[in-house]
Amino acid sequence: MRITDLLRPEGISLGAAPKDKDGALDALVKLQHTCGNLSDPAAYKADLLAREAQGSTAIGDGIAVPHAKSAAVKRPGLAAITVPGGVDYGAPDGKPSNLFFAIAAPAQGGDTHLEILSRLMVLLMDADFRSKLLSAKDPAAFLAAIDAAEREKYPDEVTEEAAPAPKREGYRLLAVTACPTGIAHTYMAAEALEKKGAELGLPLKAETQGSGGAKNILTAAEIAAADGIIIAADKNVDLSRFHGKRLVQVPVSDGINKPEELIRRVQEAPVYRAAQGSAPANAVDGDESVGHKIYKHLMNGVSHMLPFVIGGGILIALAFLFDAGAVNDTNFSQFGTITPIAAFLKSVGGAAFGFMLPILAGFIAESIADRPGLAVGFVGGALAVSGATFASPTGTDVSAGFLGALIAGFAGGYLTLGLEKLCDKLPRALEGIKPILIYPLVGVFAIGVVMCAINPFVGMINTAVYGGLESLNGASAILLGAVVAGMMAIDMGGPFNKAAYLFGTASLVNAAGQAVNSPTMAAVMVGGMVPPIAIALACTFFKNRFTADERKNGYVNYIMGLCFITEGAIPFAAADPIRVIPSCVVGSAVAGALSMAFGCTLPAPHGGLFVFPVMGNVLMYVVALAAGSVVGMAMLALLKKKKV
Repeated sequence: MRITDLLRPEGISLGAAPKDKDGALDALVKLQHTCGNLSDPAAYKADLLAREAQGSTAIGDGIAVPHAKSAAVKRPGLAAITVPGGVDYGAPDGKPSNLFFAIAAPAQGGDTHLEILSRLMVLLMDADFRSKLLSAKDPAAFLAAIDAAEREKYPDEVTEEAAPAPKREGYRLLAVTACPTGIAHTYMAAEALEKKGAELGLPLKAETQGSGGAKNILTAAEIAAADGIIIAADKNVDLSRFHGKRLVQVPVSDGINKPEELIRRVQEAPVYRAAQGSAPANAVDGDESVGHKIYKHLMNGVSHMLPFVIGGGILIALAFLFDAGAVNDTNFSQFGTITPIAAFLKSVGGAAFGFMLPILAGFIAESIADRPGLAVGFVGGALAVSGATFASPTGTDVSAGFLGALIAGFAGGYLTLGLEKLCDKLPRALEGIKPILIYPLVGVFAIGVVMCAINPFVGMINTAVYGGLESLNGASAILLGAVVAGMMAIDMGGPFNKAAYLFGTASLVNAAGQAVNSPTMAAVMVGGMVPPIAIALACTFFKNRFTADERKNGYVNYIMGLCFITEGAIPFAAADPIRVIPSCVVGSAVAGALSMAFGCTLPAPHGGLFVFPVMGNVLMYVVALAAGSVVGMAMLALLKKKKV
């Protein structure tokens, strides 16, 4: 076995400055751990110290080779540091040591460490070789010097290496893609990564965590054999199964737009370590901005909330549809529950809809604090819906609503994290009762206090907001429609899109917590329908602006747009954002403004064409959709150049 088989670039530190022998060992242990060679760094260091107690492993001439066979070693490995200032390591010649190699050998691994130790000693006897190592500018030069010395000293091995290596079976890289709604971004990122991996000769398998659950699931054997893991997700993904693997974590949009960059990055990425006692998904958040962390927590709540919103909202809308022929002036107050089938649909839909805000808060908290945060956030969301206060614990007429649920989710998550840190100081004998007694009891009590304190103020804000929305008319309402619809087309599934969609869904419930027909939701949906339809129209009537492949994919956008799946426009926006995005934003804004001007309303949060029967003023809504799509098409045709 060659030295270069066991020593990797990330296992080399040049120009280190430990203060003493213990500091040098700490640096070497850290490098071994970074390379993924250790399961327990502290135990490995203890075994190194036990070996040092038998006699210093400093050789003299500035060389020290600490080594140990240890049960804490997962695989044989080397780590190296150079110390220009030298360290007193107890060398027999009394000189400080400035060149260190640490050998890690498994306890059941035979005498691998002795084989490597003997080879190192032979090479390090050469003063010129030591000089090259000490003067190396970077780890690559350090490894190159070792490789050259080994080839010269052991030429027989060069012949053996000349034979082509057998082709490696299986996947070299793995990926997990996920977005909050799991509709399009998830699968587009997976396809882009797999396609680029095939082009680069690095077979890649992507697991998709979409709205229908996880598909193409990564097996334990595939993970063990993989060189690296790419996580392209805008919601938290459990990373604990990737312990000890090189890992890159990025937004899902990078998986779509930067697949080659990610594949190259992951090959040199740091090794991921699952933090014991903390949420695995948060263990690599150190490289993320605060804004993206908050966005991920929010989107984790949204992704779990959407099935309740969509299922419940559409059933409620259908209840009004079935009652349309039975309503009159005397029973209008019972509209939606007049006929038996309508009453059934309204009851079931209302039950699903009622879970919307507690689910949102619960899974925001779960994203922040893992499972202990779920109950705390869920209770906080329920208290936000009820509008509970200290003066009226059973609730008031004014719900804290969507804003209150958001506050409850983040407050519940961070309260639970704080509680976990406080409980770290408790005796280990109480470890077993923390998750089943202390966290839920204290956490639920604490979130109850917080929500009862803030609900009156959030309720007042909600009353003002809903009152302001209800008072909008004329130019104000038209401007609101243009803004929220235009936001739907800015990033097509990204933060702007999600912010507008959440604003629209929040408008489906009034300050008293009752479902309403919302003009804002109608404007939001038409804004999300326009981009795919505008692109499909452009591909149909201005063929010379697109390639054959783009035209073929463009026609599918008729269906995507009519189903309110804005993400169908993403490939076109990614390929030509300067022209496509402004065209879509303008078209969507026009459609949203017209929808508001025509007084169109929508009682459901999704559905596209399929909820047209329950819309208010649906004919003019179709006019608004057509107008916005034509405007977007025309602008796109003007901006895009003809394809040669």
